[in-house]
Amino acid sequence: MPSTTGRRGSSARVPLVDEIASVIRERIYTHRYPTGSWLRQEQLSAELGVSRTPLREAFRLLEQEGLVQVKASQGAQVVTGDLATLLAAYELRAVVDGLAARLAAERGDPQQGRHLRQAIRLQQAAVEPWRPQDYTQSNVDFHEQVMHLSGNAYVLGQAPILRMTAQVFAPVALVRPEHASRAIEEHIAIADAIEAGDGPAAERLARAHIEATMTQLRAGAADAS
Repeated sequence: MPSTTGRRGSSARVPLVDEIASVIRERIYTHRYPTGSWLRQEQLSAELGVSRTPLREAFRLLEQEGLVQVKASQGAQVVTGDLATLLAAYELRAVVDGLAARLAAERGDPQQGRHLRQAIRLQQAAVEPWRPQDYTQSNVDFHEQVMHLSGNAYVLGQAPILRMTAQVFAPVALVRPEHASRAIEEHIAIADAIEAGDGPAAERLARAHIEATMTQLRAGAADAS
């Protein structure tokens, strides 16, 4: 990544900030930077070959997405996946996923079934033999596809909360094959409702799908206490 010093003008700094944020975001999603880890300005500045100013701006952008917390004189810290944070994120997911499913059903796109069924097939293939990383990616793909099918730019703007819950917090949620199998059945029901053009059913099923995950998280925390 090129440095911001020298001939770079202000017009080049906004794309550079986006580029830096994209690199850090992907590293968070792939757990190169795990939850709770610190992102030190000096280290990242040297590694990426950028000055601290666009790096700080990238941190602020990622903070707006809920991926990091910026702390004065300390740098940025990847969000921690404690139960309260997870449940708060999933509360928003329930609303967004429900709306996305309803809008997708109401649009009646003839191609929507093909895309959703493909994501479901990839999920099923990742269960036996169990490949959690592949399952997680196909799970994200399914939910992102529903968001795209909604045709609503504001719904699509909530994609970071999907990746935060499904990828950033995945090790905390401890997805197991039996949970994945349940989720796949729920995905099939959601896809059926969307294909049928039944908006209310699609919204109800999508919300119930997320609420079931919240119940699972609460139960897991109770068992551990």
